[in-house]
Amino acid sequence: MTGAAAAVRPMVVLVGPPGSGKTTVGTALAARLRVPLRDTDHDIEKSTGSPIPEIFVEHGEAHFRQLERSAVRSALSEHDGVLALGGGAVTDEETRRLLADHTVVFLEVSLAEAVRRVGLGAARPLLLGNIRGRLKQLMDARRPLYTEVASLTVDTDGRTPDDVVAEILPVVQR
Repeated sequence: MTGAAAAVRPMVVLVGPPGSGKTTVGTALAARLRVPLRDTDHDIEKSTGSPIPEIFVEHGEAHFRQLERSAVRSALSEHDGVLALGGGAVTDEETRRLLADHTVVFLEVSLAEAVRRVGLGAARPLLLGNIRGRLKQLMDARRPLYTEVASLTVDTDGRTPDDVVAEILPVVQR
């Protein structure tokens, strides 16, 4: 050993659309692995002092995506537990490149289940208006990107967080 510190990196990164269970599954997975959960959306809110919907309204999506790219870059190099990314993080080419050498789990969810979980009164900036229609557009556009970065895809429909965690654990504990 040369005395250099080992690189810090997440044990697993969770990606998926709104309602896929990133926070819920991430919390359960982190507890099972006895490591912290970090969520880049929370990082952005903490660093800006503003909720994400407010950032979208006041500064626009492009500004939010810049903040998100920076938050993901930092989290990938600083966090050694479970990392949950915002649903749109994979739309950024640099973020997808950064994820290339990480264990990434795509939490897949059907439209009907995502709508049920998110709710029709969701305070999510990209889902304003026709939530079901907007969510379908986002899911259709992003699915190939989630698949591109994923080491493992796990269907979360009709499953408990513990069931999903049990499927993820073998990939994380290799």
